[in-house]
Amino acid sequence: MTETTERLPLPDRLSTDPQSPFHVAAHFEHEIGVRFNGKDRFDVEEYCVSEGWIKVAVAKKVDRRGRPLTVKLKGVIEVFYR
Repeated sequence: MTETTERLPLPDRLSTDPQSPFHVAAHFEHEIGVRFNGKDRFDVEEYCVSEGWIKVAVAKKVDRRGRPLTVKLKGVIEVFYR
């Protein structure tokens, strides 16, 4: 069986949090990867290519609403479908 779903071009900014205005569920039908400073990362919570940053979760820490705490890292970013 062949997969006929077409992949959408990845946006400049995307978030995995469904409550974020930058969350687009159609993009998550396929696995997304981020190459950050030359290394592939698959644990990114949010990214912005034009501003050059990613947000990743800090260990198992959560805020008072139960969402993971994140840290913003700056560098060279390239996003791709796996």
